[in-house]
Amino acid sequence: MSRTLRLDAVLIQAVIAGALSFAHLHDLAAAAGQDGWKAWAYPVSVDLLLVAAWRRMRTTADNRAAWVWFVIALTASLGANVATAGLLDMTDVPDWLRITVAGWPALAFLGGTLLAHTPAPVAMPADSPSAPAAAVVPDPEPAPAPVPAVAPAPAPELPPAAAESAPALAVPPALLDHARKLADTHHATTGDRIDADTLRARLGIPAPLANAITAQLA
Repeated sequence: MSRTLRLDAVLIQAVIAGALSFAHLHDLAAAAGQDGWKAWAYPVSVDLLLVAAWRRMRTTADNRAAWVWFVIALTASLGANVATAGLLDMTDVPDWLRITVAGWPALAFLGGTLLAHTPAPVAMPADSPSAPAAAVVPDPEPAPAPVPAVAPAPAPELPPAAAESAPALAVPPALLDHARKLADTHHATTGDRIDADTLRARLGIPAPLANAITAQLA
């Protein structure tokens, strides 16, 4: 019950203050040369700017701009209240006050536009990162190093005694004819008989087979 009475008293006080301020602003605008409906539009403009700045301060974390426009509108309202309290000759308003009243609509329009159309910063949750984390791409597995090709070890050459004691290998006739041509060419070129190492290098055959062919060419 007490809470309801307190709320009603606050609303009544707000209505009284708003009505008095509204009337003072109207009287000041009329004294500054704004007659007719224009004098009534000035208090509406001041009160709307006050409400817009107050709403902006309540809904925005960074409300420095809203505070500036709130102070400007509050100064206009308080200034009208003080000026109409007998401190100002309402029949002879100074020029600077006429200029201020005439320039108020443009100033109020600028403030209202900035308050209405400036985007409010989005508050980030405390547990959320300030920036989206970049997707972590796992490093590709290194390709296995190529295994160097190992040339087959040459067959060990048998010593002369072992070569003589080794059983004779069967040499294909075609290979023997080709080897004989190579031996003849070698003899005609160098004047020496072809040896087993040279024959093995020319034909690309194992050492035992080269030894067997050399023995048959002798």
